[in-house]
Amino acid sequence: MPPILTLTTDFGVGSPYVAEMKGVMLSRAPGATIVDITHAAPPQDIRYACDVLASVTPRFPAESIHVAVVDPGVGTSRRIVCVRLAPPSRHAFVLPDNGLLTGILASQHVAEAVEVTEPRYWLSPVSATFHGRDIMAPVAAALAGGVEPEELGPAVDTASLVRLPPDLPTISPSEIRGRVTRADSFGNLITNITRADVREAGLADRKTVVVVAIWPESDRIQSNESERNLEIRRIVATYADAAPGETVALFGSQDRLEIAVSGGSALRELGATPGSVVIVRTAGR
Repeated sequence: MPPILTLTTDFGVGSPYVAEMKGVMLSRAPGATIVDITHAAPPQDIRYACDVLASVTPRFPAESIHVAVVDPGVGTSRRIVCVRLAPPSRHAFVLPDNGLLTGILASQHVAEAVEVTEPRYWLSPVSATFHGRDIMAPVAAALAGGVEPEELGPAVDTASLVRLPPDLPTISPSEIRGRVTRADSFGNLITNITRADVREAGLADRKTVVVVAIWPESDRIQSNESERNLEIRRIVATYADAAPGETVALFGSQDRLEIAVSGGSALRELGATPGSVVIVRTAGR
């Protein structure tokens, strides 16, 4: 199988920066297959890209190589690292050491990690503002060509890799308090509340719970707070369980609670944003 390289960035759909990175990769690894995971991460939103990498990359074949460039610290002393996971996946990640690997590190075992410092695998000269093109893309192509991570630079203690603070809901008897983390391409609002969290809180019967979304202060445009909040009286199994235009809550393909508008966009029509509080509780509370 030809080597598989993936790209995750905040460059924007159709960005010529993406094309430049692909050009470098294909020039140095002409037989590679390049897959776009997303280029629609909100600018400099490391948390968003971290969640996407953790959700999507495990679906790829063994020995895939993943490049992620959401890099607010480009040009600073932050490290660029290459991390290879343990068998059976043996996936490799080339990215800035800024927390992008947090979700991966929480669920996967690392076989080796190095700091990328060996310039013979880079482009020359190196731009201070585009390490994705000049360092990460050619390094990923080198890996696709058979270069081992230890050839890229010195070993890094896995414990020293930057991790984002935990983004977990608060679970108490009969209530979970979480937040909207992102919206997908359909405008569904994805939260950090999982199906397992709902079971842990004793709320497994989705017909007897209420989902409440609370907009952040900055998004409230009316003086009456209750008019900006949203209450959903049950959790449905599928989008089709609701009438067109109805707002529903359900567990999506990642087993995370979502708020959706049947046949529409919750992001556009409800006005919620990442950070909006979401509460799951028993009916009548």
